[in-house]
Amino acid sequence: MSWITPIPTARCHGADEPTRTVVSNLPYEDQRPRNQPNRRYAGNAVKTNKYTLWSFLPINLCEQFRRLANIYFVGIAALNFIPEVNAFQPQVALIPICVILTLTAIKDAWEDFRRYQSDRELNGTPCLVYSRSQHGFVERRWKDIQVGDFVQVLANDIIPADILLLHASDPNGVCHMETANLDGETNLKQRRVVSSFCAVKSPFDPLSFNATVICEKPNNNLNHFKGFLEKDQIKIGFGIESLLLRGCTVRNTAAASGIVVYAGHDTKSMLNNNRPRYKRSRVESKMNKEVLCCVFLLFCMCLIGAVGDVPIYFIPDSDGNETPSVVAGVYRFLTMIILLQVIIPISLYLSIELVKMGQVFFITQDIDLYDKEKDMRMQCRALNITEDLGQIQYVFSDKTGTLTENKMVFRRCTIMGTEYPHTENGESGKWNGVELAWKPSVSARRHTGMLWCIKHGLLLSHSLEVIPDQNLLWSVKEVERRGVAGHWGLQGATHLEFFLALAICNTVVVSTETAQRQRVRDPVQSTLYDIPTSSSSVVSEDEVQGTPCKGHTRRRQTWTASSLAGPKEVHYEAQSPDEAALVHAAKAYGFTLLERTPSHVSVRLPSGTTLTYEVLDVLTFDSVRSRMSIIVRHPHTKEIILYTKGADSGIMERLQNSFEDRSQMKSESRVIANKTQKHLDMYANDGLRTLCFTRKVVSEKNYYDWLVLRQGAMAAIDRKDELVRKTAADMETNLTLLGATGIEDRLQENVPETIQALREAGIQVCVLTGDKLETAVNIAYSCKLLDQQDLVFTFNTENTVQIQLSFPQLLHSVHGCRGIHCNPVFSSTCPATAQALVGLVIDGRTLGLLLDSDLQEGFVQLCTHCRAILCCRTTPLQKSRVVTLLRSKLGVMTLAIGDGANDVNMIQAADVGVGISGQEGMQAVMASDFAISRFKHLKKLLLVHGHWCYNRLANMIIYFFYKNVAYVNLLFWYQFFCGFSGTAMIDYWFMIFFNLFFTSAPPIMFGIMDREVSAAVLLQLPELYRRGQHEGGYRRSTFWIAIADAFYQSLVCFFVPYWTYKGSDIDIFTLGTPMNTASLFTIIFHLAIEIKSWTVVHWVIMVGSVVVYFVVTLAFCAMCVSCNPPSDPYWTMQEQMSDPMFYLVCILTTVVALLPRLRFPLADRYISQFLSKPSEMSCLPRLGELVALVSLGETYFQNTFVFRRFKLLTK
Repeated sequence: MSWITPIPTARCHGADEPTRTVVSNLPYEDQRPRNQPNRRYAGNAVKTNKYTLWSFLPINLCEQFRRLANIYFVGIAALNFIPEVNAFQPQVALIPICVILTLTAIKDAWEDFRRYQSDRELNGTPCLVYSRSQHGFVERRWKDIQVGDFVQVLANDIIPADILLLHASDPNGVCHMETANLDGETNLKQRRVVSSFCAVKSPFDPLSFNATVICEKPNNNLNHFKGFLEKDQIKIGFGIESLLLRGCTVRNTAAASGIVVYAGHDTKSMLNNNRPRYKRSRVESKMNKEVLCCVFLLFCMCLIGAVGDVPIYFIPDSDGNETPSVVAGVYRFLTMIILLQVIIPISLYLSIELVKMGQVFFITQDIDLYDKEKDMRMQCRALNITEDLGQIQYVFSDKTGTLTENKMVFRRCTIMGTEYPHTENGESGKWNGVELAWKPSVSARRHTGMLWCIKHGLLLSHSLEVIPDQNLLWSVKEVERRGVAGHWGLQGATHLEFFLALAICNTVVVSTETAQRQRVRDPVQSTLYDIPTSSSSVVSEDEVQGTPCKGHTRRRQTWTASSLAGPKEVHYEAQSPDEAALVHAAKAYGFTLLERTPSHVSVRLPSGTTLTYEVLDVLTFDSVRSRMSIIVRHPHTKEIILYTKGADSGIMERLQNSFEDRSQMKSESRVIANKTQKHLDMYANDGLRTLCFTRKVVSEKNYYDWLVLRQGAMAAIDRKDELVRKTAADMETNLTLLGATGIEDRLQENVPETIQALREAGIQVCVLTGDKLETAVNIAYSCKLLDQQDLVFTFNTENTVQIQLSFPQLLHSVHGCRGIHCNPVFSSTCPATAQALVGLVIDGRTLGLLLDSDLQEGFVQLCTHCRAILCCRTTPLQKSRVVTLLRSKLGVMTLAIGDGANDVNMIQAADVGVGISGQEGMQAVMASDFAISRFKHLKKLLLVHGHWCYNRLANMIIYFFYKNVAYVNLLFWYQFFCGFSGTAMIDYWFMIFFNLFFTSAPPIMFGIMDREVSAAVLLQLPELYRRGQHEGGYRRSTFWIAIADAFYQSLVCFFVPYWTYKGSDIDIFTLGTPMNTASLFTIIFHLAIEIKSWTVVHWVIMVGSVVVYFVVTLAFCAMCVSCNPPSDPYWTMQEQMSDPMFYLVCILTTVVALLPRLRFPLADRYISQFLSKPSEMSCLPRLGELVALVSLGETYFQNTFVFRRFKLLTK
């Protein structure tokens, strides 16, 4: 046994190096930790909680004091300890801020304790780690694992760290991994042992490992990993295909072993484990400005108190000396700040958090946003921007999987220039005149996944049903007949190669019943062909042999060690629905994919012959090349063959004779290419997704020369992606075109209706997709993004000068919605009407030019005049740049919605990100603020919940400011009658209780449950959503009107009792008690007027607040004998309640104070009842009455179009 000395090697790669060096820990197992070679790397124990028992108090207080409001109130409380300026008892002044800090601390401590319990359970999970002393794998805990340890993971176990796979029990060196815990994808991912490292069929001995692992530093990219093994100065490259990720589950593999390269917080899963995103909503940002206005108001009121005190009253000190007027004014100014501090709502921030939690609860519980098929409810991942849903002005959407189902169905194909339309594909009932054995209903096909079994052994599913084209099927049979005779011919060979390319040029994972498999999800919930879950299906051996089967429902099995008997089945799991559709299309014509390993792939031909190709390399798909390829060796001819599939933009330019003069059409391949291109354009016009398939025979010399460059690129650390992409492009040249396919991706349910409703709500919809222009335009018309009456401009150019010269003419045409003459830069399709709306279609190349700094202003100006924007062939970076540009330049509220990893940048760039849990995993959901399962749910999420959340929160914030100003002004008016001494006629405890208990629950309930308009009316009248877009519920004018109303009500609540008891001999607290009570009634009844929909909860909280006030006040006055000498509130309330004048004063004061609010309640309530009960048509007002009501000031009925809609409803 030979050992290397790894410590010097490891030390040269410190934290500042661009790479990480890992060596085996086994030679140093018995040494101290300081002598371990990998000691600088993080251990596997994770800690997600923020606090410890000793650090909780200081750290939590520091976090809470990041809010300026908390610092303000602590400062006020500290001022109260200065004898010259104190207004209250110093200890009493600390109570409000202490209550707020304590409640917040309790909430934070509970959340952190739950994280601590989760960490302790996870760190204590058992695992198998190799021990040198015991010569085998022994049980350890996850927290004991270190970088450089050798770990073995058994079937159905969770992977404890990021492990470089060095050995697998599978004879092909393959380990299947399920990443559902990481990214939500339930389909299996293949991982394979590092190539050329060791014989996969031999036992793995960690003691003999004497190589050094060089890899990249930890990062959060789940799809990329690069590095190499260095042994005897030989470098063996590896990538993500050899990395087992922490948190994933091993499937279909008895055991997998490897060396830990990342542990704990350095693993990719932990680096992606972001907490719910914190965003500051627009309403909250605006509220901070209103807080500053209240500070300014407080300053003015304190200044009045200070100035009012100085000229008349002079305060002598203990020696009889008079305090200078300036000093006395400063003292009085500070005293007034302490007295009037409540004008800044101390509990507002905590109340807003509680309201948003309540809003999130009701949103997630909405049954209309629940997807029964996926058993998924709506998710709120960002808890503090619910009100932003009611202010959206631009929606940016992906197409595939967002507007469409992303359930691909094979519809058409072209081979050797001959088009096969598959006209009968998708039609139920018959195929080629043969009756189906069973005709399921639409709901049965959708929910039960019943298999269709018809004659000739053809097995179909509801999602991947492929009824073969009769002509093509005859051609395939003819190929079989010729193959038996020994002469296929060129065309016959092309047909064979086309379907072989469909079957093997993909990454579809094939597993069998004999493999151990235990799904995370309940197997009863998914059927064999449940493509919406995992793009998977099963092909039975009976089907492969062509024997008929009985129609029955077959459920996906949970594979265990005991399920080895029974018929052998092949299970397909594809990462992309496109690949699943293509594999099933090949199967429908008899080319069945039977097995796939890193070393070989097997396909059964229609004749029953099995071809097993040796896999030499796989050139994976990337968005730059828009292609993927597989290099195989033919089992009979031993030829090296390259099969390539991809978009026509990435294929056609790489065909043979691609760069010859196009005017010379002598080459047969050129003729076929032109015919195929016409067919592709036709498919795109029909809204189908297109793919081209090619083939190329590679000579042995060229392959091995290329392989040297490929291995060097795979072993690179710097610029690895670029080098790998270049080697792939070098191989993918001089291709021979086999054919192309057209796959249908159907629209989701109610997508056109949703887009129409969003438009009526004043929201501009933009679609950003990577599809071809023709395909995207066709889908845009189907989903009503574009209308036949629209004036559509199409940008497709690479010339910046032409764009600059054409912008003025284009903007002029868009302004007037008039057609323009043909232009080399753009084309237009103009309807007959001159009042048409404008749509803009932009190609990806042109979009890249428009996003340049010189053209951004013109592009933004153009977008503002367009009804719809459609960007095609866009990259993920371009999507995010478009969102960022329009959001920053126009200052609009944006929402981005998508379902795939390519939409993550766009989702994160928008103000509100919405992810759809579709067929492309959960990356979009993980990066989003809200998650839904269908695009149609966006309609209710915005128009109903967005409208409610915005108006509720806006009204609650305005009410909070009003409530505090109205109450604190009672103390301010009293200063004019007490010499601005800072005396209060209300007991300090009542002042504290008033905001913390008596009036705290009603506004919270108001912000969570109030509905000024019912959901049915909001869905019928999307125009009502425009109020939030223009900040109709929270304007600066609304704030100042509320403040003015608060001043008026405080004047009434002070002077009516004052004039009533003027000249009497009552004490100070007897005067303050009716003022306090009348103020409470006024504030409570003011909220009652604002509430639009009453429920039992409203009545309980409103009445309960009044009851609590009287109970607490009576109890306090009965117990407080000497709480505030020399004047105490003892028995004050009891005496007041025995005097009829008290009741008269409270009633009169409340009525007079609410008179301005009572001017509009009839109109306000009449309209609210009309909106909340639209079904009661007999009670609806006529249009004239409605107009009269609107004239009283109901803002959201000022739109004339809404009038017309109401006129239709009231007839």
